[in-house]
Amino acid sequence: MLTNLKRRVLQANLELQRAKLVICTWGNVSGIDREKGLIVIKPSGVQYDDLTVEKMVVVDIDGRVVEGGLKPSTDTPTHLELYKHFPEIGGVAHTHSPWATAWAQTCKGIPCFGTTHADYCYGEIPCTRQLTAAEIGEDYEANTGRVIVETLQGRSYTDFPGVLVASHAPFTWGKDPEEAVENSLVLEEIAKIAFLTRLIAQETPAIGKELLDRHFLRKHGAEAYYGQGKK
Repeated sequence: MLTNLKRRVLQANLELQRAKLVICTWGNVSGIDREKGLIVIKPSGVQYDDLTVEKMVVVDIDGRVVEGGLKPSTDTPTHLELYKHFPEIGGVAHTHSPWATAWAQTCKGIPCFGTTHADYCYGEIPCTRQLTAAEIGEDYEANTGRVIVETLQGRSYTDFPGVLVASHAPFTWGKDPEEAVENSLVLEEIAKIAFLTRLIAQETPAIGKELLDRHFLRKHGAEAYYGQGKK
């Protein structure tokens, strides 16, 4: 079942390790087959070096295991909330990469200081509010997804490749598992660059709207002209 998607999700998970975005078992990637309503995700607590196609877990949109002999990632309910509310995404990635996680632990968003950031995100990368004691105590992982959705209310989730979860770490998404991982890598570099910018000059202003619009929209707008286009 979903053999091709399993292979892609496996390789996406392994790419987190190759890109040095995770150590131990600190992350996970999933992918969804929208037609079948099924999600493939990394198994819980399995070392990256031990992952195989056969160990990938298939769940339905409600989190019920459809195929696989291992438990799915404990973050599965978070992924499911994002798939339910962000209908255009095809992959989700979660890491505890150090630079992005450091910003998440400050409970602050990452300001957009320049065009490197603006090429991928339309302004500050937001950080969620902290979960309440009740949200932590029951349905914690699902509530993590819900607070991400809440944070982007009134904004387009397609304008952001991911967000920071307060006191936790980043979640990213994309049109497929591969793009979700690429956005994790981008987010980590943006977090690093923003920190260094603040270190050099604490009062650095955010990028101007004209330059933000130009860089974001040339890659993501209806009239985007970056790259070779569709043939």
